[in-house]
Amino acid sequence: MKREVLDIRTVCECNRCLGCKTLHPQVTIINLAHSGVEQERVKFEFYAVLLIEECADGCSCCGRAYYDYSHATMVFLKPGEIFRMSEAGVLPGKGWLLAFHPDLLFCTSLNNRIGNYTFFSYRKEEALHLSQRETATVNCCLENIEEELHHAIDTHSGTILSRHIELLLDYCTRFYERQFVTREGRNKVVMERLEILLDAYIASGRLQCGELPSAEYCAEHLGLSVAYFCDLMKWETGKTPDEYFCFKRLEFSKKMLLQEGNTPLFVAQWLGFPNVQYFSLIFRKITGVAPNEYRYTRN
Repeated sequence: MKREVLDIRTVCECNRCLGCKTLHPQVTIINLAHSGVEQERVKFEFYAVLLIEECADGCSCCGRAYYDYSHATMVFLKPGEIFRMSEAGVLPGKGWLLAFHPDLLFCTSLNNRIGNYTFFSYRKEEALHLSQRETATVNCCLENIEEELHHAIDTHSGTILSRHIELLLDYCTRFYERQFVTREGRNKVVMERLEILLDAYIASGRLQCGELPSAEYCAEHLGLSVAYFCDLMKWETGKTPDEYFCFKRLEFSKKMLLQEGNTPLFVAQWLGFPNVQYFSLIFRKITGVAPNEYRYTRN
């Protein structure tokens, strides 16, 4: 009876399960054309980068749409993540898997930077879709890693391998930023949905109880991972979700102050400010005028 989840704890075990020779105990590159995983899902207890060259449903399971490149797709998995490609198979039928253990990163520059690669926390549906030129660049990075893996292990191996991996991840950061550009139309739709979501949240009066909308709340309602949502917000607005909400709340306060009968005290309470003095301080700092002055000069 097959297990539902194949839990792979080490790089060596990964090589055994996927039919590859171990050249280094903490890093491997595996050709997925020969991987025969019978379980329904696989769990990698280390970092895994999938370069998908072909999948049964054309990578629609990875979120590819008509505005995306279609030469290849990349998915990034952090340690402990459970993965399933699609109903057709646990892993893609054609492509490559780069696996590296966190222990490889000790005393390397990548150890300090690995948290900056937020795409390791993206969902599979938020995958990176590559052009032909970008795919060639990724393949070149993988070839450099493969070449180093065939070198006899010495005191330089860990540093050189981590630098090759870091270069690959830096290229992927560039390509994800390019994807934000090519998805400009879709991103605008997401931002419009966010505006509607935040307007409804503020209008509901929930801020009076101190319930501020979190990044998790917004991401869930937009169908995005928290990491992707935060990166998209930064790309589109230059602000973090918290910074953007503070901006949004202030803009909402301006509209409320212009409505008859809305005093600064009422607005401060409705929008969840701790007190009217703090609201007035923030409002004056941003607009240059006090709330009451804004009411009378704009009406």
